[in-house]
Amino acid sequence: MENANGLEAAASVTPTPKRRPPSRLVRVEQRTAWLLLSPTFVILAVIALYPFAQVVYSSFTNAKFASSTETRFVGLDNYRALFAFTIKELPPRLDEDGEPVLRDGQVQYESWVSVLPRQPQRFRQVFQFSLLGKRYVLGAVSAEFIRAVWDTVVFTVVAVFFETVLGMIIALTLAGNFPGRGLMRAAMLVPWAVITVVSARIWEWMLQPTRAGLFNTVGSYLGLSEGRTDFFGNPTLQLPSMIMMDVWKTTPFMALLLLAGLATIPSDIYEAAKVDGAGPLRRFFRITVPLLRPTLAVALIFRTLDSLRVFDIFQVVLGNQRYSMASFAQDMLVSRRDLGMSSAASMVIFVIIFVFALIYIRMLRVDTR
Repeated sequence: MENANGLEAAASVTPTPKRRPPSRLVRVEQRTAWLLLSPTFVILAVIALYPFAQVVYSSFTNAKFASSTETRFVGLDNYRALFAFTIKELPPRLDEDGEPVLRDGQVQYESWVSVLPRQPQRFRQVFQFSLLGKRYVLGAVSAEFIRAVWDTVVFTVVAVFFETVLGMIIALTLAGNFPGRGLMRAAMLVPWAVITVVSARIWEWMLQPTRAGLFNTVGSYLGLSEGRTDFFGNPTLQLPSMIMMDVWKTTPFMALLLLAGLATIPSDIYEAAKVDGAGPLRRFFRITVPLLRPTLAVALIFRTLDSLRVFDIFQVVLGNQRYSMASFAQDMLVSRRDLGMSSAASMVIFVIIFVFALIYIRMLRVDTR
């Protein structure tokens, strides 16, 4: 009985197949691939790796741009200055009787200046927020940089989301067979073909704070506003305006990439799904999305990388009113001539982009295909 059980157990164990070494043809192809790629690696090393290494080194120094000041190694001081922040509770403002001061039914709070520490470095307000009935202020030494990181990440997440959704809708529409499809595909690329600076100026005109602007004119005509909405002067409307401008310009790029991915999906799969009774939604989520995943990953990585290092529309429209991470790094380098801080900010941008790319690759499982 024991022998029989042993034989059954041995029979149930499947031996692990030995991995066969690559054939001679595969090895030759691998060597050929490395030889063909070697010039590209050399060019990358010259024009990318050396400047990147220089930026990494400069981020740990007090280097000044276009200055004869001696450069010293300061370690992590630049990064500490960029990320030194604190969160303090704002006490309510009290009247002579010790009761909270109210204005329009809202509790008034003390100024953030009296709450944030000033020594050894002065903390400035980034923004205020409420939590569990209390009011807090987020302060930082480099308040502009913390705000720039927050604005850039919010800009990226919201803009890329709408660009992906709208791009998918446009791509699915243009993938169909209808009269004038070629003309519609060409017209779709017009916003993307417009130079970003020109596009920013067009939107700057349309969002004028008077009735000379298109949006204020239409809003006044429809009774939605008084025709004096200041889109770029109101801090609450600045970021949504930037997002709207970017979505209008870059949605065609997403649609173009997704349309190319849709063209690689065999039509026989859809016909078989129709025969099996699968509806449009079922075909989209069971066929289109899985087969489009590699293309979608590439499109998301490209757009996220571009959005995280957005510079032009912030610089053209807002100038020094509000920064993106890239415009902050440029201002530190050109206006303040602080090469060390600018390099540290650039390294932060690189790390954030790398994290986003890694998340996309893991979530969409591109590395398993």
